[in-house]
Amino acid sequence: MKRPPYAGSQYPRLAHIPAFREFMGQGWELGAPEAPVVPGAAEAAAAHRRLLSSLFPGKSLLLASGTAPTRNDDNQYRFRPDSGFVWLTGSQVEDAVVVMHATGTGHETVMYMPVPFRPGDVGFFSNAAHGELWVGPSAGLPEWKEALGIDVRALSELPAAMTGALAAASVSAEFADSRDAILSPELDRALSQLRMVKDEWELAQMRAAVDATVDGFAAVVREVPHAIADGLGERWLQGTFDRHSRTFGNGPGYSTIVGSGAHAPTLHWTRCDGPIVPDAALLLDMGVETHSLYTADVTRTVPASGRFSTEQRMVHDLVEKAHRVGISYVRPGSQYLDFHFAAMEVIAQGLHDWGLLPVSVDEALSPDGQHHRRYLTCGIGHHLGLDVHDCSHAPYEDYMGADLQPGVVMTVEPGLYFHAHDHTVPPELRGIGVRLEDDLVVTNSGSCVLSDALPIDAAGVEAWTQARLAGA
Repeated sequence: MKRPPYAGSQYPRLAHIPAFREFMGQGWELGAPEAPVVPGAAEAAAAHRRLLSSLFPGKSLLLASGTAPTRNDDNQYRFRPDSGFVWLTGSQVEDAVVVMHATGTGHETVMYMPVPFRPGDVGFFSNAAHGELWVGPSAGLPEWKEALGIDVRALSELPAAMTGALAAASVSAEFADSRDAILSPELDRALSQLRMVKDEWELAQMRAAVDATVDGFAAVVREVPHAIADGLGERWLQGTFDRHSRTFGNGPGYSTIVGSGAHAPTLHWTRCDGPIVPDAALLLDMGVETHSLYTADVTRTVPASGRFSTEQRMVHDLVEKAHRVGISYVRPGSQYLDFHFAAMEVIAQGLHDWGLLPVSVDEALSPDGQHHRRYLTCGIGHHLGLDVHDCSHAPYEDYMGADLQPGVVMTVEPGLYFHAHDHTVPPELRGIGVRLEDDLVVTNSGSCVLSDALPIDAAGVEAWTQARLAGA
């Protein structure tokens, strides 16, 4: 067979060929698109910066968006920026850095970002991360400046900014490049504290996330008969919700959990590699992340057949009772953990009534007991927002030890998890896992359940499930 021309010669590097570089720089009319900023995000971020600025007078602040981690070789996972960066800027640019320069009256904000390579630049065709031939037309510095309402400069200018006040800042970062930002614990804590109370724009994002999630639950349950009949299993349902999340939002806010039967008691069952057992309970823990990156976090346990067994319903009823009691404590002025202790008392009493506790209810609930936690080892709620476990770097006194206040968004999620191999429970309960999780916002007079479109009582769950199994 005849060898092709130049076979055996060194592979040509296009960026090193003058004739190719000249030819590639001609005849393009790509234009610069608008910066992709969610409506209202820039205005909300400006208010957030004012809050942060008031906490650090005279101190310059720096925060990086991060970069996508490597999946394998030269392939990266899909980029998701640092939540604090998004909260401060409204931007989701990869490898970007925001600097809040201290001034006499507050701070002046500058975002440093990679400049996209456009026709005429060698990187246009040779840089897979920022070359527009690879990633498509991209907003540049002017477009981002207009969209965000702050100064936006090339990332290459950052080293020059790392002098003077920034070099001596108590809240700073060290850089080899934009990937090496070291977030100061002081700044991290401050951002967690400030993000606990959501403003009206953020609450609207949370409502949108929950609404999309509720629709996603319906989409998943409609696929249960197909998953059973064709042996597609848990992974088909997981993929159904993930596709829904990518279609109606940015994607899932966390790894989607679909646990059928004996998999339901496994708290983070994200493998989703089992079948859908027709007569088993099906635990669905799912949340849509909106394009603004605020996420929902909702759980329901539904009967795959449309009806709970006697044992499944018994467990569901106890979890529902704890859930309702926990929700009743979500109100302004209550200490954050009140809902936790109230729900745990219900769980402990129920387990004692079933003969599953080796001690009294009081002994189980005591700090030196906690026997009931064998069947509920996780917490039963958390803050919610840009992160599914939001504001987790706040100090204890500002989180678990604080009083709830209007604007806080949180979950309540009690459950019972009887593992198939746990011989402390009777055989009829083994392999049953039930969790109920709702997203709530604390109001001036109490709380509002954002996810109340999904029923929580067993009869309501059955009716809702049956309607979706029938295609509604």
